[in-house]
Amino acid sequence: MRDSYVSRVGRAAALIARCDPVVYEEGQYAHALTPEQLQSYEQNGFLVLPEVLTAQEVNALREEATSLENNPAVQEGKEVIREPGGTALRSIFRVHQLGRRLADLPRDPRFLEVARQILGSEVYIHQSRVNMKPALDGKEFYWHSDFETWHVEDGMPAMRALSCSVLLTDNTPFNGPLTLIPGSHRQFVACVGETPEENYKTSLRRQDIGVPDPLSLRMLAEQGGLQAVTAPAGSVVFFDCNTLHSSGGNLSPWARSNVFMVYNSVENQLVAPFHGMAPRPEHIAARKDIKALSALAVAA
Repeated sequence: MRDSYVSRVGRAAALIARCDPVVYEEGQYAHALTPEQLQSYEQNGFLVLPEVLTAQEVNALREEATSLENNPAVQEGKEVIREPGGTALRSIFRVHQLGRRLADLPRDPRFLEVARQILGSEVYIHQSRVNMKPALDGKEFYWHSDFETWHVEDGMPAMRALSCSVLLTDNTPFNGPLTLIPGSHRQFVACVGETPEENYKTSLRRQDIGVPDPLSLRMLAEQGGLQAVTAPAGSVVFFDCNTLHSSGGNLSPWARSNVFMVYNSVENQLVAPFHGMAPRPEHIAARKDIKALSALAVAA
């Protein structure tokens, strides 16, 4: 397979123009977003929908996430990632298979139909996680494109995936909200360096490999600006797999948590990782028993 997005093969960074669509099948595969919302997503590489979930729904999801966080069996599992230099939980992966309410979340039509519309096909969950930021000391997530990692380390062929982030707590200027660079999804940032084996064991705590160089980052930020998603709990962010994003540390005295569901097209399933690395574990990058998601029935 020809690699259109070569990265981490030397010391030279580069910007490579995107050769994949942003919205597939002209957004006609499903009908969830308005034409204006779809256009905004295509232009900016993300879309924020305020207060999609009710307070009751958010509370139930947050309670389940907290229950997983406090579950001794989960704490000892491979799905748990801890904060760099500490023991506090940073992320729990595979939450759509660990929780009951979280298992239903990817099939909620409010999210699933948006993913199907943008990706122009049936979809499955490539990855799910809850990202937690402990009060006062939750560490940052540095600038990166998810696709760069998924392409190089997981073998995702094309930019036909998106993340759906459900805010379980209010995201404020003080607790490290998701920050994105509008328009950055149209350029692939080829990163410098090489990838060590089992890089995920350290990169999920603190990412140093597969991050944009300062010049490329500055150029894209000068073109598109920066947008922090400060929004109340229950709001949802959809963002393209190649949109550059980050989040700062949590300086507030309250914990912050968001659920991430990564939808990938069934026509974009993983191949062998590019540049010959061993595949990352299943709980980080799904390869087995890939099935298209069916929507939950909506109560009358």
